[in-house]
Amino acid sequence: MTTPPALLIAGHGTRDEAGAEAFRDFVRELGRRNPALPVAGGFIELSPPPLTDAVAELVGQGASRFVAVPLMLVSAGHAKGDIPAALAREKERHPGVSYRYGRPLGPHPQLLKVLERRLDEALGEGARTPSDRAKTTVLLVGRGSTDPDANAEVHKAARLLWEGRGFAGVETAFVSLAAPDVPSGLDRCLKLGARRIVVLPYFLFTGILPDRVRQQTEGWALAHPEAEVLSADVIGPTEELVDLVMERYREAIEGDLRMNCDTCVYRIALPGFEDKVGLPQQPHHHPDDPSGDGHHHHHHGGHAHAH
Repeated sequence: MTTPPALLIAGHGTRDEAGAEAFRDFVRELGRRNPALPVAGGFIELSPPPLTDAVAELVGQGASRFVAVPLMLVSAGHAKGDIPAALAREKERHPGVSYRYGRPLGPHPQLLKVLERRLDEALGEGARTPSDRAKTTVLLVGRGSTDPDANAEVHKAARLLWEGRGFAGVETAFVSLAAPDVPSGLDRCLKLGARRIVVLPYFLFTGILPDRVRQQTEGWALAHPEAEVLSADVIGPTEELVDLVMERYREAIEGDLRMNCDTCVYRIALPGFEDKVGLPQQPHHHPDDPSGDGHHHHHHGGHAHAH
């Protein structure tokens, strides 16, 4: 039997020691859960161990093939550029090594499930009824990037979190590099008539940026006593996160890198749309289309959902 490819986890890096330790802990947990698999993790910048040490560790264990999974919610500069560049350097450093690159983690239904749990925890035992949710506006706060596509991914997560869960709305803000910032995002919620706002950090682990989200939220709340403002926790090293990393590992090995099937109603039971799973996809006609033009619009027709 051939040995499975090693698992290399690539992180952003943080100046926050607790955040770096949370990452290292999570990598150790992945190793414990998968004793047959060589697992190591490293950072692109700011905190030890660097990615190059993690690769050296795996090579030292005899690994020549590995799968790199970015422990990141969104594909921004790190996932698109820095990690592939670092991996290319490692191939030069260790001739004979080959790797496959997995997808970033979000916005996967399992993560949306954890985010929903964090919202419920913030609302507290007595405030989890549909009518409580209908009075609650969520502000999902992402890292923020100079890459518009990365920022759009946070909006996508916000939209998916809103769908079928009964919240009054899910707005989006960013900690850095992109507008609106947290106070402006909270202003927007207020202008939309929000009376109760839960600020939900779209971050995997604790760190300087999630701390900043909480501080800015508390500062804004003091200045706006008319609004009830709650802070939710980060995603954290949950069971779902372990499973999702392993899913990204497997799909990279199997070469099953799909389009947006993670969040497709025909493949995954999303809240309120459970009846659509597995429906056969037929071409459909748009009532607004000029008739008789001979065009047939295929919805998902030739796409991977024909499983």
